[in-house]
Amino acid sequence: MGLRTNFHMRLLKAVTDMQAWSRKLRTENRGIGFVPTMGALHEGHLSLVRRSKDENDFTVVSIFVNPTQFGPNEDFKQYPRDLEGDLNKLSSHKIDAVFVPDSREMYPEGFSTSVHVGKLGEILCGSSRPGHFNGVATVVAKLFNIVMPDRAYFGQKDFQQTAVIRKLARDMNFGTDIIICPTVREADGLAMSSRNSYLNRDERKAAAVLYKALKHGEALIKSQGTSDASVIKNEMEQMLNSEPLATVDYVEIVDVGNPGEVKDIKTPLAICLAVKIGNTRLIDNVIVNY
Repeated sequence: MGLRTNFHMRLLKAVTDMQAWSRKLRTENRGIGFVPTMGALHEGHLSLVRRSKDENDFTVVSIFVNPTQFGPNEDFKQYPRDLEGDLNKLSSHKIDAVFVPDSREMYPEGFSTSVHVGKLGEILCGSSRPGHFNGVATVVAKLFNIVMPDRAYFGQKDFQQTAVIRKLARDMNFGTDIIICPTVREADGLAMSSRNSYLNRDERKAAAVLYKALKHGEALIKSQGTSDASVIKNEMEQMLNSEPLATVDYVEIVDVGNPGEVKDIKTPLAICLAVKIGNTRLIDNVIVNY
């Protein structure tokens, strides 16, 4: 069933092989943890892997650069891919299985069914990436049906994605617990992301302004000096615009439980932003509670 890598973990490429292995574990009442990724693994992904290993009998990691969540002018072809490096990292963490399908395996000829996530997929990143979250929800639904996990692990960095996937699991009655784990950051606060590899030295230095702006917004909210969200967003935008290499896509303050723009500050809430540094679009957020 599937192939064995040199790293002593199971490498599965066919949907039927992955399903057969998961079914066998479920008949033995073994708990399955799942970390879906697009590869180019970094410490953020590996923190999810470690959490899954702590909480489940078996851990599965998928590596699949999902074409349906990329727009026609986005970076699907350029997206970083390093399967050998990824497998080395996972083997050192003693992962039980890695699911590495290709596009034809996931979207065979004639495939035409997709998940539509509604308004939640049209705000924030969805307004500049139409259809993106439908593609995310479709592939995650497929992966849940293939891997059949008890728990699935996602990073908070992709706040809107976590909200979409939580709603998907609830609306479609997937028997999978969605576990959201803290964002892993570089020393200067930049959220770890596979796309950080696109940044040159000057851009990488400039990218630190994202977290600075988020922390400034958080401090303003916690000081309770203003209850007007637009005032806080304007101050954050000014800070971001002071960085010559930064182009703001959006700065929004949204309700954590029901993501949508808020006018009056009431926690818990999420401060979310998307900023282009040079040609690289980066996203980040902080959750604010007091």
